[in-house]
Amino acid sequence: MGHLDHATFGWLTPALSYAMAVIGSALGLSCTVRALDTSGRSRRNWLIAAASALGSGIWTMHFVAMLGFGVTGTDIRYNVPLTLLSLLGAMVVVGCGIFAVGYSRDRTRALLVGGFGAGVGVASMHYLGMAALRLHGTIDYDPLRVGLSVAIAVVAATAALWAALNIKSSRGVALASLVMGAAVSSMHYTGMMAVGVRVTPSGSELQGATTMQFIFPLAVGLGSYLFLTSAFVALSPTARERAAYVSAERAAEPVEADAADAADPTRVAHRGRDPRTRRDARGHDASPAAMP
Repeated sequence: MGHLDHATFGWLTPALSYAMAVIGSALGLSCTVRALDTSGRSRRNWLIAAASALGSGIWTMHFVAMLGFGVTGTDIRYNVPLTLLSLLGAMVVVGCGIFAVGYSRDRTRALLVGGFGAGVGVASMHYLGMAALRLHGTIDYDPLRVGLSVAIAVVAATAALWAALNIKSSRGVALASLVMGAAVSSMHYTGMMAVGVRVTPSGSELQGATTMQFIFPLAVGLGSYLFLTSAFVALSPTARERAAYVSAERAAEPVEADAADAADPTRVAHRGRDPRTRRDARGHDASPAAMP
């Protein structure tokens, strides 16, 4: 058995991977909350943003953590098509769970179905990413720990969707993101603890890309996407903020009209001669059609 090291760079990769999980969770939850306050095309667009943010955030967490993974006695490479497929699969399956919550009228059923689907999607991304691993030897898994990692993923996804349905404040979303980030990271390292490697020494060259050739640039690119999306979400007004703005704008209209009348008294005289707005002293309509 080869010796497995899950933190070859110390606490750097676990800390960065947790940060990516938190950012992806925060964006996914924020976009889902925005989607539930809208309808039509706007809801669809927010849900797509939520799926891409959450899926790419979890994927980035996984492969940032994998930057610190090493096995004594063998190099490690990654199959590029399978790695990209794991990213696409994470977005699609997590998106199915988010859309189930966004459009279902039965919230409880949507929460259970969506949470299960999204959790299985997260776990599938993890193990599909592990299937992309290339090394000199064979990889086996402890079934009990694999099952535990899948259960953690399902619970984490269900909790995240529940938070999206029930938490509206930014503080609540931030707290839920910290918890979900910890749950997703726990799922990753539980799954990694299920891994066993039997090294077979060989002088042949491994096929695939190294972490620095492919995984690192892609993780940095997705990390940049997450930060840019964070800025977009932060600058986009919520439904409550838009309603407050419209209400304040309507309340300001009479004040602006009174100020204009005070600055130009002829406005009042012209308005008084307008049969559509002229009233007599008793408050009755003084328009030509109503006058004797």
